[in-house]
Amino acid sequence: MTIDSNAAAPTLTGQLQPDQVLVEVYFAGLNPVDYKIAENTFLSRLLVSKPASPGLDFSGRVIAFGPNSGRITEEELELGQLVFGKLDLPQKFGTLGQFIVAPRAGCAPLLDGCRLPEAASLGTVGLSAYQSIVPFAQAGSNIFIHGGSGGTGTCGIQIAKELGCYVVTTCSGRNVDYCRALGADEVIDYAETDILSALRGQGRLFDIIVDNAGMNTDLYRKIWEVAKPDANFVQVAGDPDFSTTVKAASRLLWIKIFGGQKKLHYLGVKNQYAQLTELEKWLQGDKLRLLVEEVFRFEDAPRAFEKLKSHQRKGKIVVKMSDNI
Repeated sequence: MTIDSNAAAPTLTGQLQPDQVLVEVYFAGLNPVDYKIAENTFLSRLLVSKPASPGLDFSGRVIAFGPNSGRITEEELELGQLVFGKLDLPQKFGTLGQFIVAPRAGCAPLLDGCRLPEAASLGTVGLSAYQSIVPFAQAGSNIFIHGGSGGTGTCGIQIAKELGCYVVTTCSGRNVDYCRALGADEVIDYAETDILSALRGQGRLFDIIVDNAGMNTDLYRKIWEVAKPDANFVQVAGDPDFSTTVKAASRLLWIKIFGGQKKLHYLGVKNQYAQLTELEKWLQGDKLRLLVEEVFRFEDAPRAFEKLKSHQRKGKIVVKMSDNI
């Protein structure tokens, strides 16, 4: 990754299309997808021409905006307004740049400027957690979240508890207390305990199973033993490679043959303005907490990606785009 300090600014005001927003980026939140697509030579060449910059999540302020079509929201933006959100994929010019052109569906007002780093971390993981749980849950639902200590998992635990659900999750031993503090009712240390045995021992059947961590095939086929007859299994998108596609196809075939009324959903997270605004309200009301582990200066963005790829972290990695913020 190299930094270009002479890159041209994106679209100017008169050229903005309906429902496009020109945003000055204050903070950029990093996610594994930011480097996984770039490192997949075939996908990166297919989806994005070079030069390009990574990054989907952001917080910042509105510089300009195109006409409001009314299809996304009737709410009008204001110049200088603080916003946060997520860009769509594929994206040539991502949030690791001074300015971005954001879709209105992925750009929501941010009321508290003091929480800019947290808000910059929220877009992808918050929407992924919301869309994997809220459409299927109601008060009293039993939810099993496989992979509870990552960004999507931690948001998922808190959203499920806000909805009044009973939550069981998995994580490594060092994150057990962290997941409990977020509200999980039961936490399974996958390194020390057989997951299926622990779930069977609870005598509980699950309405929703969310896989953030990529279950192996054996666990996937057996996990249905602890699911209700009409349970929903939500697979949060995995690595963008051929093996993931093959695994997805085989699981869809398996559930079609053996699943009965059970349903398998593959989540490709989508920008939804109303969902972003609800996530922002939860964030401001302290009903949704995000742990920002480290904030890097823009000049140190390569080191931020090194830390992101090391997996030696508990919280989110954020890049501060200017020292003048």
